[in-house]
Amino acid sequence: MVFTSNPLSLSVPDPFFESWLRENGYPEIIDQHTSTAITTSTTTTTDASSITNGFFISLFSRIFTLLSLFTINPFSKLTNEDLAAQTPPWTTIFIGSSDSYSFPLSVSQARMRVQENVKRYARNYATLFVLFFACSLYQMPLALVGLISCLVLWDVFKFCSERWGLDRYPIIRECLIRVAQCVAAVILICSNVQMALFYALGVSYAGMILHAGFRKLARAKQTPHGRSK
Repeated sequence: MVFTSNPLSLSVPDPFFESWLRENGYPEIIDQHTSTAITTSTTTTTDASSITNGFFISLFSRIFTLLSLFTINPFSKLTNEDLAAQTPPWTTIFIGSSDSYSFPLSVSQARMRVQENVKRYARNYATLFVLFFACSLYQMPLALVGLISCLVLWDVFKFCSERWGLDRYPIIRECLIRVAQCVAAVILICSNVQMALFYALGVSYAGMILHAGFRKLARAKQTPHGRSK
């Protein structure tokens, strides 16, 4: 379903109509309508102004929109239900075809795309973060050894705690836990695990923002309203 304009324009103002579309799960209609409206406006302006001025205005506008992507909070609409949902298919839905991407033509359109796509592809982005973190550990063997050492340390502590019955001595057990935490922190810092985590977070966050900002909003599956099984 595609709307080139507000079909209820005689009775419902555009802001209320857009609000209704957002609340009922049709953000892709707003996205497509915004692209069409801005493209038409830009074409009209280009005809009336010089080509040089139009080029620089368009260039600076695109740069500003691109930079604004990194000022958006992508997790503002993310819920636990989004993380618990099934992972969308990688090739057909998450990546899509070349026609599934376009440059956001305004800051508001970029914000809407980022927030909606993060909700839809949250599990895909989480998987990419794990993949990037694994690649970072592969490139930094010392960090991998440090992370494994911490895991072994806690397994040894758990084994010794059960064997020695430290549950009967809560004060001693609490002191040993604090000591183990300090040792684990020293191992992680000395092995640069935090740098591997920082690289993975930086790359995955940048990839998530760029993908969500350039990915057009596809039609999501809708749950029938007012119908129960």
